[in-house]
Amino acid sequence: MRRMKYNWLLFDADGTLFDFDKVEEAALRSTFEALGVACDDRCTELYRQIDRMIWLDFENGGISQERLRTRRFELLLDAIRLDGDPGEFSRRYLAYLACGTDLIDGAEDLLRSLHGQVGLLLITNGLADVQRPRFARSAVRRYFSDVVISEEVGAGKPDPKIFDVAFGRMGLPNKKEVLMVGDSLTADIKGGNNYGIDTCWFNPQGKPSGDGLVIHYEIGALQELLPLLEGA
Repeated sequence: MRRMKYNWLLFDADGTLFDFDKVEEAALRSTFEALGVACDDRCTELYRQIDRMIWLDFENGGISQERLRTRRFELLLDAIRLDGDPGEFSRRYLAYLACGTDLIDGAEDLLRSLHGQVGLLLITNGLADVQRPRFARSAVRRYFSDVVISEEVGAGKPDPKIFDVAFGRMGLPNKKEVLMVGDSLTADIKGGNNYGIDTCWFNPQGKPSGDGLVIHYEIGALQELLPLLEGA
């Protein structure tokens, strides 16, 4: 067994291990098609802008996950001037989304290499009725000891409360033994900072980091993580 710098890794799900952009676009187009409405690239981009805004609002405590389910479709339908039931759009979209298990390149290979070397736990702000089925169907499920879902525990990243739950399920390790790996500065990196654990920012697009956050590691591809972890 190789000596690793950390005993536990907390992985974000969407955008870090799961190819959410691909799954999201397919689910959105399937939803509109099922309801007999055309969905072009402009519609997809509008939805993504609205969705990012809504999830940031959730991270800041401005909206509940129950409300965001339909609010994003209310805003989208208004933006494209389309009459429709936001609740029905949401239900169909989430059902399609729950079937999407596409992974980011290198995710399965990385987790296979880490399995047995360190403890692995998934921590996600996603909706439970989407994340549970996706995780159960995914090729990487067997590598994780558990999954912590914000909707189930009543708190989401960057709130320290969700990390309290994660640490409890890991057996309350020393914070120095845990690394948070994720693609979101506002949820994963800020959350890790708030909780006092080291962070690794997955940044495949080379985005600027901004100010005020401590990023202990930054990687552009998942394959870059393993060499950073090896050796004390």
